[in-house]
Amino acid sequence: MHRVVFILYPGFELLDMAGPASVFNGANRALGQVGKAPFYQISLASPGGGEVASSTGISVQTARLDELRGQRLGTLLIVGAESGPLQAAMADPELRAALPGLTPEAERFGSVCSGGMVLAGLGLLDGRRVATHWDACARFQAHFPDVNVDPEALYVTDGRLWTSAGVTTGIDMALAMVARDLDAGIAGEVAQRLVLYARRPGHQSQFSPLLSAQARGDSPFVALIGWIQANLHAPLDVPALADRAGLSERSFHRKFTAATGQTPAHFVETLRLDAARMLLSRGLPLKQVATQVGLFPAARFSRLFQKRFGLSPGTYREMHRIEP
Repeated sequence: MHRVVFILYPGFELLDMAGPASVFNGANRALGQVGKAPFYQISLASPGGGEVASSTGISVQTARLDELRGQRLGTLLIVGAESGPLQAAMADPELRAALPGLTPEAERFGSVCSGGMVLAGLGLLDGRRVATHWDACARFQAHFPDVNVDPEALYVTDGRLWTSAGVTTGIDMALAMVARDLDAGIAGEVAQRLVLYARRPGHQSQFSPLLSAQARGDSPFVALIGWIQANLHAPLDVPALADRAGLSERSFHRKFTAATGQTPAHFVETLRLDAARMLLSRGLPLKQVATQVGLFPAARFSRLFQKRFGLSPGTYREMHRIEP
C-alpha cells in the first residue's frame, strides 16, 4: 500500500489534513466497489505524538514523528496553520531534526497551504517552485528568496515535491495525486462523491473573478455579474452590458473596471473560459461548449482556451474528464 503521512502540530488547520485524507479514502472506496484492494494507507504524525489539537479545537491522535524513520513512506505532507502555530512549528527542535531525514525517504513530499514554510525554513525548498496561500506569498518570498513562489497556482509539482495553495486546494492536489497513482476515472469518481464543482488543474489561478466580485458586497455590479454568469451564451459586449446597467458605455467601462479590477471584456472572457472548463470535464463536444459559453465558432474558442491555459480544449477534456 501507498502510505500517506500527514505531519501535524498544535494549532494546525484541520481542513488541510481532512480534505486530502478524504480524497485518498474516497479512492480506496472506489477501488473496493470494483473488487480491488485499497491503495492508500493514511497516517498522522506529530513531533511529540499523542493527541494534537487543531485550530478548531478538534483533536486527533498521532504517532511520534521519529517513529517514521526507516519506514517505507509514499507521500509525506506537512499541513499549514495561522502565523502563531506555524512559527512555533518552524522552531520546534523535534520537527527540525526529523524532517530533513524523512523527505529523502518518501516517494514524494510536500505541503498543504502555509506548511511549505516549515520545509523552506529547513532549506528543503531552495531552488524549487512552490505554491502557497495567496495571503502568505509575499511573506514567504521575502523570508526565503531562494524559493520560487508561484503566487497564483492552485498547486505545483516540481519533481518529487508537491505543494498546494490555501486550504481547499489540498483537495485538488490530492485528486491530481490519485489521477497519477491510479487513473483519472477514479479521481473523477472521488470528485463527484465529494460534490466538487469541478476538478481544478494546478495552473488555474487561486483568484476566481466571480468570487472576488461577490466578496465586494458594496459593488454596484453584483446583480449584473450574476446575470452575466447565467447568460454566458448571450451577446455580452460593452454596449449590451452598459445598457443593462443603465450607464453610458464610457461610464460603464470605467466604473466596472474600478469595481472588479478587470475590463468588462476580460472579465466576461474569464467567466466564459471557467464555465467551459466545467463543461469540458463533463465530456461535452467542443462545438457545444463553445456555443453554451458564447465563444463560438469553435475555432475562436480553441484559440482563446489555448492562449489562457496553455493546452487545447480537447487535451483538457481528456485530462480532466469526469465519467458519469
